[in-house]
Amino acid sequence: MTHMLSAEMRSCIDNCHACATVCLSDAIQHCLAKGGKHTEPKHFKLMLDCAEICHTAANFIARGSDHLGHICRECAEICRACADSCEALGDMPECVDACRRCAESCEEMAA
Repeated sequence: MTHMLSAEMRSCIDNCHACATVCLSDAIQHCLAKGGKHTEPKHFKLMLDCAEICHTAANFIARGSDHLGHICRECAEICRACADSCEALGDMPECVDACRRCAESCEEMAA
């Protein structure tokens, strides 16, 4: 039996990949260049955690894992935390938006 991806699944995978890319890129290209609060361990590790969980969630969805529900819930939680952290810094709107879109998609997927 083949696993068919619904439009909702494809959208969530796309949002996860976009979020992972933005978080990783911003962490390396933006935060390291800015320094200060941008490179405080709590914020910086959160951005890397967000990128990693987004990749993981996309993979679980793509293969139709029986565990995608709780992975997607965790992804949504980490994405929201990352969005809040980036928003508090005030100069990372792309990351904030990508994290919020991913969180919403993952919450829908987990439901």
